[in-house]
Amino acid sequence: MKVLVTGSSGLIGSEAVTYYDSIGATVVGIDNNMRAQFFGPMGDTSWNLRRLLQETRAFQSLPIDIRDRVAIFELIKRERFDVIIHCAAQPSHDKAREIPFVDFEVNAVGTLNLLEATRQHCPEAVFIYMSTNKVYGDAPNELPLVELDKRYDYADAEDKDGISEGLRIDRSTHSLFGASKLAGDVLAQEYGRYFGMKVGIFRGGCLTGPSHSGVELHGFLNYLVKVAVEGGIYRVFGYKGKQVRDNIHSWDVIQAFEAFRQAPRPGEVYNLGGGRENSISILEAFDLIESLTGHRVRWTYDETARTGDHICYISDLRKLRSHFPGWRITRSVSDIIREIAGRAVCRRNT
Repeated sequence: MKVLVTGSSGLIGSEAVTYYDSIGATVVGIDNNMRAQFFGPMGDTSWNLRRLLQETRAFQSLPIDIRDRVAIFELIKRERFDVIIHCAAQPSHDKAREIPFVDFEVNAVGTLNLLEATRQHCPEAVFIYMSTNKVYGDAPNELPLVELDKRYDYADAEDKDGISEGLRIDRSTHSLFGASKLAGDVLAQEYGRYFGMKVGIFRGGCLTGPSHSGVELHGFLNYLVKVAVEGGIYRVFGYKGKQVRDNIHSWDVIQAFEAFRQAPRPGEVYNLGGGRENSISILEAFDLIESLTGHRVRWTYDETARTGDHICYISDLRKLRSHFPGWRITRSVSDIIREIAGRAVCRRNT
């Protein structure tokens, strides 16, 4: 099996590289470390690339930009991949407003380049698109909420399982990032449905894990744990710190991808997060990090919420679980925090 991973030095991409290399696949990754350009030194993923090259069996990394149509077509034509896992992206809705053309070219045009090259040169390949819950814009904020001591939650029992794939994707504020990712999301659906290709779309909740180069503008839990361990100050944006995210470890993300690879459904869309069991607010995360690591979280508060930000977002996993009953969440929020903290301490001491 020959696998292409875009964004291979990032959180989900590197997990995909590690997993598929471990099961004997030939893995090619493309990543030109644009995260360092987007977010500065803290966003640099070169450390993760070095780790992959040391730990994998036969991983090949190429510094290709997914906006380079010629290079993408030449690579896919030459290699004829069996699986393409597309994780490369400009991932921040705050950053997108500063670089709207780059954001759209990476998230939308880059995705089109990959899809069309796949259609022309390896149409039987399984193509997995890492989308985002930001495709729903701020529509999730319209659900009735109740304010509790340290979190917001859904007021109606019928919403307990969270946001389903049936939520509308228009008539809401997405941020430019949400709009560019939605363009890629719909393109991926269309290549699956219109052309009958084995394309799966996964709308990620709060994706996390120790291989994340978390920064303030992207990577909530990873960044928060690193700030706590390193003695920095975390800034909370709006909603009293009671905003809720459902966190999923990168390993569990890849296992969902693998379930789809084994039984693909062309053009299908899945919400993918930690679900209610792995949901946590910022204030709750402060308490849990302090209890698990012994590091007190120092923080400040900015009353201005991020545009289009979700107040409470929990991924409804019922569709994913019904299609792939063997898939499940294996890492709790506590497990994730311990692992991130351990990796952060190791990196700080080296």
